[in-house]
Amino acid sequence: MAKLNSIAGTKEHKVVPKKDWLAARQALLIQEKKFTRLRDELDRQRRDLPWVKVEKDYVFDGPKGRQTLAELFDGKSQLIVYHFMFGPGWKQGCPHCSFWADHFDATLLHLAQRDTALVAVSRAPLKEITPFKKRMGWRFPWLSSFHSDFNYDHHVSFTPQDIQSGSLFYNYKKIAMNLSEREGVSAFYKDKSGNIFHTYSSYARGIDMLNTTYHFLDLTAKGRDEHPEHPQDWVRYHDQYGRR
Repeated sequence: MAKLNSIAGTKEHKVVPKKDWLAARQALLIQEKKFTRLRDELDRQRRDLPWVKVEKDYVFDGPKGRQTLAELFDGKSQLIVYHFMFGPGWKQGCPHCSFWADHFDATLLHLAQRDTALVAVSRAPLKEITPFKKRMGWRFPWLSSFHSDFNYDHHVSFTPQDIQSGSLFYNYKKIAMNLSEREGVSAFYKDKSGNIFHTYSSYARGIDMLNTTYHFLDLTAKGRDEHPEHPQDWVRYHDQYGRR
């Protein structure tokens, strides 16, 4: 049995005849199918979660002026909000959220066919968001929640007092963290009477499903090939790859 030399991100690896590879691949396929069925069941349980009625009148600043949460649905019954890390006074948005956001534009047309709108929301004022969005060349709607409690109520922004307390509520548990902004995604539903319901939110690794690049890399021999203690230290704004 031959062996390949080690390369970055891989161990010394077996090289086998095709019939042995096929047997190993078929065995893995059994596990992949189990995982698919488990994922389908998990998705069903996600849809079965109880809802919370949104009672607060959130207003956002966007390219169309002041817009309510209801208006962000853009005539659809479902709304997905990506909580983009971009705080007031920051010179640019989070590079890791930008990595995620690079995948959003291609989904807009398809999501619309399934009665779903997608927007990003950050606490930075719109005047700070707009030039960065233009630099990145993105088309998806991106709004500011600077004048509302939206980010705080969805546990992705934190006051100095929150941080000093050493007990922030993020990703459904209390943690100590010296960050004023974090990433996440939330889903909402609007019924025919105009009532809005918060149906789901996920944070941290829970947003991996939104990153198509990672799903492609997971198919390869090297996988994501990230430093285990410093994942995503390779990520750059897409206009800065190749720079030193």
